[in-house]
Amino acid sequence: MVNINILDPGASPLDYYGFELRRCREAAGLTQRQLGDIINFTGSLVGQVETARKLPTLDFSERADAALGTGGLLSRLHPLVMRSQLPAWFQQVAELEVRAVQICSFQEHLVLGLLQTEAYARSVLGALDQSNLEDRTAVRLARQRVFEKEGPPVFWAVLGEAVLCQEIGGPEIMRKQLAHLLTFEDNPRINIQILPFSAGAHAGMQGSFDLYRFASDPTIVYTEGYGSGHPTANPDTVNDCSLRYDHLRAAALSIKDSAELIRRVMEDRYGEQLA
Repeated sequence: MVNINILDPGASPLDYYGFELRRCREAAGLTQRQLGDIINFTGSLVGQVETARKLPTLDFSERADAALGTGGLLSRLHPLVMRSQLPAWFQQVAELEVRAVQICSFQEHLVLGLLQTEAYARSVLGALDQSNLEDRTAVRLARQRVFEKEGPPVFWAVLGEAVLCQEIGGPEIMRKQLAHLLTFEDNPRINIQILPFSAGAHAGMQGSFDLYRFASDPTIVYTEGYGSGHPTANPDTVNDCSLRYDHLRAAALSIKDSAELIRRVMEDRYGEQLA
């Protein structure tokens, strides 16, 4: 067992979170078990979070804040903790997502992480590696809170029709994933367009990419390889990918027609019967 007395709050955001949780709990005169009883978690889990062996959930953080009267400290630390658990090469992208005023994404074969359901994300992340799957899934889903912040980014996603047909996790998971995409149908800040097979050769055939635009900083293009990410602000690359994205949006179905295609695939391919 990790000796909590030597926990270094400067070692990582997770260690700092554990240190602060322990400090606040002790200031309140509570044992780990007592705090667990109050917030409806086990004392063992409280101890694991305090020793940086377990990731706190947002629910845990909010309940602990309320019980300990921290003024929301742990809830404010939670996004930082979750971003720190992303692969080192992806952490910069998570920061871009938080800072961007507009995100434009083109994905050929996969629903991007910001729009994934929990089951879909778990299926993707667990395809080759089942280790720490619950925590890795929670970390990915935590990125979606960018849409809940004050002044969220305007988000555009162009998805290849193959995304709808690539059966990730089975019919039930796909049905719920496509239904999730449809929940954004009337949200003007989250826009989804489908690039149909009938579009033929298109401007994104070199691969998926993302554009991050900011209020005052240069636009950044992000592409991804196996276990590595490649952000760049090179003006030539940015201009090229911006032009490509404009052509992709023009070739894609309208937002309304895209929703109809998603709905049709959900019904016909995955057996959803709508009233």
